[in-house]
Amino acid sequence: MLPGHRTVGRARDGELTADGMLPVDSEADLWRDRGRSQPRLRSRLRRRHADVVAIVALGGGLGSVARYGLGLAVPAHPGGFPVATLLVNLTGSFALGFLMVYVLEVWPPHRYLRPFLAVGFLGGYTTFSTYAAEIRDLFARGAWALADSYALDSMVAGLAAVGLGVTLARLSRGLPVRRGRRRREGSGR
Repeated sequence: MLPGHRTVGRARDGELTADGMLPVDSEADLWRDRGRSQPRLRSRLRRRHADVVAIVALGGGLGSVARYGLGLAVPAHPGGFPVATLLVNLTGSFALGFLMVYVLEVWPPHRYLRPFLAVGFLGGYTTFSTYAAEIRDLFARGAWALADSYALDSMVAGLAAVGLGVTLARLSRGLPVRRGRRRREGSGR
């Protein structure tokens, strides 16, 4: 929890909710609907978040088109190393790490920014299903070592790409690269 943030009541721009999360709808009254029936509450939430769902869908469509374009630019060879999928997932991991520093720590809170970029665009751009299918295909072709290497290297490289993105974004803004002990103690952790 960041210093100066409330934990209950009405969430305002930049304030965290009781669970420590920034609400998608920064004007949402988080506790007003507690006594209402579940079907009525669900219906109200669907109407309230329809615009966010539309933003996620738009971002997902654009991200999928970007992934398709990269797949055309770097064609996969049957039985070979899936370079296009690895490139997509690594660039998406880097972008997610980089953008989340800006979205969560640099830019002011915005209702549509994180859903559009992180959930929509990068969710449509990166692909776990193709990654899993390519690993299965490599195993089916008998390329056991290549499949193992691809599976493990993709995960390790993806984590490294996120870390690199976070580090470069924090350095570009003059923020401390790592959250030190003093900051954690001040946040109640």
